[in-house]
Amino acid sequence: MQKPNKKTTALATAFVTALSGAALAEDTGKAEYMESCVACHGETAAGDGPLAELMTVPVPALTNLSAANDGVFPMLAVIQTIDGRQGIKGHGYPMPTWGKRFTKEIENAGPYGSEIIVRGRILSLAYYLESIQK
Repeated sequence: MQKPNKKTTALATAFVTALSGAALAEDTGKAEYMESCVACHGETAAGDGPLAELMTVPVPALTNLSAANDGVFPMLAVIQTIDGRQGIKGHGYPMPTWGKRFTKEIENAGPYGSEIIVRGRILSLAYYLESIQK
């Protein structure tokens, strides 16, 4: 068995952070957002990232998800949309399938370990998005 590389270790740490509390998960989620989502959704999640104007469908703002759902953050729908592996295509389709992308980035964690890390990253993103609702 090979020793986990630095990226795998960092991803596992991110997942443990997500489990240790929503506030810490929000910090991890914000970092993940800035790495993976900001190009399309923008720094303030207003749907105005630098690539938004190149999209074939409008890039939605992510700060009004609760308002659009009678004041309740749609956690499961957000997780499934980010993940994308369950057949839910985000925003008309061009949104990346982050579950697959995150899985491809993980080495030496095994099938179960990689899934735990991927779900932790997605959950951290969802907690962050919940924290920025208006």
